[in-house]
Amino acid sequence: MSKKKHQKKQSSEIEESFGNIEESLTKTEQFIESNQKTIIIVVLAIVAIVLAYFAYNKFYKAPKEDEALSNMYQAEEFFKAEEYQKALDGVSEVGNQAPGFLEVIDDYGSTKAGNLAHYYAGISYKNLGEYEKAIDYLDDFSSDDYLLKSIAVAAKADCHFELGNYDKAASTYEEASTINPNNFSTPIYLQRAGLAYEKLGKYDKAIEAYTELKEKYANSIEGRDADKYITRAKLAQGK
Repeated sequence: MSKKKHQKKQSSEIEESFGNIEESLTKTEQFIESNQKTIIIVVLAIVAIVLAYFAYNKFYKAPKEDEALSNMYQAEEFFKAEEYQKALDGVSEVGNQAPGFLEVIDDYGSTKAGNLAHYYAGISYKNLGEYEKAIDYLDDFSSDDYLLKSIAVAAKADCHFELGNYDKAASTYEEASTINPNNFSTPIYLQRAGLAYEKLGKYDKAIEAYTELKEKYANSIEGRDADKYITRAKLAQGK
């Protein structure tokens, strides 16, 4: 093929490409023109949704969070003072009115403070010996804070243990021990898991928990007694 013919072919291909582009643009323009009203409605709807979202967060959610935290202050003070029933119910005396955690949950359950109130309510019920209620409220609590989450899970394990649900208690203690491994609380959870397994007669599982306690947390109070726990489980097992 001569150079002249090759250039002519290239020119033809370029013209054809531009023609295709122009045709596509024309179709797009026609589509926009034909559906202009619908497109405007869709765009306005998206803008309205975005504005509504920001307005909800700024003018409703944020004030609700502040209001919930403010209303929960007195309940937290009762909790710190170990007045758990008052912390749950609040007070409604003349001149001294303050909501408790239960009211905060009812009024602000969707807020972060309302979520935290579930934790406080669960721990309060646990300390009052109402273990099933404690489990219910702790089940409704969630947190990205590993320390707080591990405490909540361990509290549920305590409740199951007190109710005689040793299998559930053991697995829940083990779950708590993996959330935020540390030298203070994790040894307690492993020791409690081992004890729950002993209650079930699952001595192999108890020995596993106590062995992990001994190997990983030997310097903890519980770790220093791990050999004693292992010996007790082996004797009960008949080994």
